[in-house]
Amino acid sequence: MAGRQLGATDERDLFAWAVELCGTIQPRALLLENVRGLSTSRFSAYRQHVLDRLRDLGYVPGWRLLHASDFGVPQLRPRFVLVAVRGQDAPWFRWPSPLVRPPATVGETLGDLMAARGWPGAAAWARRADRIAPTIVGGSKKHGGADLGPTRAKRAWAELGVDGIGVADAAPGPSDSPTMRPRLTCEMVARLQGWQDDWGWRFGGRKTARYRQIGNAFPPPVAEALGSAIRRALEHAGDGGGEAPAQDAHVHDPVFRVLRSRADFLTARQIAQLCPDAGLSQTAVLGRLRHLGQDFELEVADSGSGDGPAYRLGGFKAFLGQPEHARHERFAARRTTIS
Repeated sequence: MAGRQLGATDERDLFAWAVELCGTIQPRALLLENVRGLSTSRFSAYRQHVLDRLRDLGYVPGWRLLHASDFGVPQLRPRFVLVAVRGQDAPWFRWPSPLVRPPATVGETLGDLMAARGWPGAAAWARRADRIAPTIVGGSKKHGGADLGPTRAKRAWAELGVDGIGVADAAPGPSDSPTMRPRLTCEMVARLQGWQDDWGWRFGGRKTARYRQIGNAFPPPVAEALGSAIRRALEHAGDGGGEAPAQDAHVHDPVFRVLRSRADFLTARQIAQLCPDAGLSQTAVLGRLRHLGQDFELEVADSGSGDGPAYRLGGFKAFLGQPEHARHERFAARRTTIS
């Protein structure tokens, strides 16, 4: 939701290409995840196009908003997940169920790491950090270096006794003030993302590079839950009477649905009349058309009726591997800002 919300016209957008590659690679399952913003009405037509394309390719797709904290991750991290499996495997797919037990707090998760170098304030800090963490923000070359997120996130970290301005090289030492507000290290952030120390996972590069790898990752416990659910579907394990992954009712964009089904030009008033169940005003239709125009070619013509312009849906703007796509030129021009 940050920035200009370019969607399909963003040179970094590879989501639609990954979906298109299913037609070439033909995997038995596809798993993609993104930020919560993809679940909003701004991207409803984009999501619907993805579902329709996967169905054309022989998959049964579905979206689901999952919260990392439901799977033992000590962090508020909602992620919007797409799963698609072949029709013969779909009856065995079940979205993973949340754990019964709540996740550990930040203090419980990081207390020993904060105390590792003898900081006298570690125990008091752990008691203060009595909630789960805000969403870890990994950052990128385009959006700055290693810190714990925008102003609102930094305030939330401050309430937990953490300085969110940057990332530390090491935990506080014995000579540091017991009342200081420490910064997190990359090792601490990895724990908050769900990594376990005994895995022996190693992150390469300097501090900022390591932080980006960790902070932008899909939390391993959530990935494990989804991967296990997909594996059970591929092995046809358990009850095969389901219909998942099912499309959530909120995904469908009524304006997109109307335009996709018609070859003629339609005014905003006509579109509103053709989707009465949605209860959209002409103003609301125009708002959705602006969103559609960012992700799809939208032809505009004079209606000749005094009702304003008329619209017809064109092609999808997203990069699907086309050698002539404008993404190549934009990517080359902005290469230094894309990580």
